[in-house]
Amino acid sequence: MAFSPVLSVAKMPPLAPKFPSTFHSISVRCSASSPPPAFDLRHYWTSFISEIDARLDAAVPVRYPSRVHEAMRYSVLSGGAKRAPSVMCVAACELVGGRERRDAAFPTACALEMVHAASLVHDDLPCMDAASLRRGRPSTHALYGVDMAILAGDALFPLAYEHVTSATPLALVSEHAVVQVLAEIARTVGSTGMAAGQFLDLEGGSSSESQVLDVLGRKFGEMAECSAACGGLLGGADDEEVGMLRRYGRAVGVLYQLVDDILMEEKEGVGSNGRSMGKMRSNASVVDVVGMDRALEIVEGLREKAKNHLQGFEEKYGERVLPLYSFVDYAVDRGFVIQEAIPASIAKV
Repeated sequence: MAFSPVLSVAKMPPLAPKFPSTFHSISVRCSASSPPPAFDLRHYWTSFISEIDARLDAAVPVRYPSRVHEAMRYSVLSGGAKRAPSVMCVAACELVGGRERRDAAFPTACALEMVHAASLVHDDLPCMDAASLRRGRPSTHALYGVDMAILAGDALFPLAYEHVTSATPLALVSEHAVVQVLAEIARTVGSTGMAAGQFLDLEGGSSSESQVLDVLGRKFGEMAECSAACGGLLGGADDEEVGMLRRYGRAVGVLYQLVDDILMEEKEGVGSNGRSMGKMRSNASVVDVVGMDRALEIVEGLREKAKNHLQGFEEKYGERVLPLYSFVDYAVDRGFVIQEAIPASIAKV
């Protein structure tokens, strides 16, 4: 059975009044004889958030030195996070391993949120992107100081690795798979991954389409690639399947950021990630380099590319591929808003 990549989700008003109508006409051709099953991505996505938050709350307790741990908790649990890396990880694990392997993915899903938060804390620093807001709240350095923000980010990275090794149920996952996940995360945040993306972004000079897409791929595509690949590894995917998930995730990560870039051209003030004016996005702007029309063409190409990477899963796994298909459409359409509750221990800050 061939699934349509165009899926039904609960709709919210468009994020921007002048959002290009071109997005709503982008679609991938499918078989007319097999109408797409409806898939409620909003319910699927939000059903995971409370469990992920509860696990993160337990994994990052306040201990000595309390100020560092309070900054760590604020960075990970301050609210507004969509938990996209963790949800994609769980969805990829369920795709190849079934729902019975779901528990195997949660420790890594939480670790991905830790490293994602750490990277954002460091990116927001005055010496980097100089962002005073993150997700509509003061960034970690703005509230706790630059010194505590650096320490919080530094501490979250190793905590992520520790959490994978200590919390992953070895009754469901082999030790070899755990090692592969650790290597995947290390590569993602390292000198050829997200760190390289931040370096290239700070250097500027992205004057061509290929250069700016390379920056976006390293700075944003890496995390989505890692999330999908780790989920596949934990679910028991073979090398070919991990490769398809890797390429899918990277395409989705770049697609999401590119749509953010276009949305910000249509809005004034704070961008979709709640960051303050002046440094709302990557310095590598596809819209600035190639113009809106070409940016929209790239969006269409990435959307189709991401879905094409999933086609090999359809016959083998059936409807379990639907969440990953629907993430692609959400990256473009933003058909609903993910609102994460702020834990009581953080809300008073």
